[in-house]
Amino acid sequence: MQQPKGGGLIANFLIACLLTCSFIFTAEIQAQQRKNPEAGKKKAAKRIGVGAAIGGAAGGLIGGRKGALIGAGVGAGGGTAYHLNKKRKAKRRTRH
Repeated sequence: MQQPKGGGLIANFLIACLLTCSFIFTAEIQAQQRKNPEAGKKKAAKRIGVGAAIGGAAGGLIGGRKGALIGAGVGAGGGTAYHLNKKRKAKRRTRH
């Protein structure tokens, strides 16, 4: 049984179309999966730790040992708020 000659041409055309579509969709997916440079555990720990240290030092100067503990807690809360704010702004900036 003989196969029609036009069948190979159509098959090659369909394969070319599928490959082209797969490259386009791959590029779109990669563009959507950008990493937020402000959202890392190391950055979060650094920001919270610096806030706690500054708060603890200021609280220690003002109120002694008890003031240092309170200041460290307030500073850690401030560092957390700062980190979340930076992360949210960076996320907004990369959105198109």
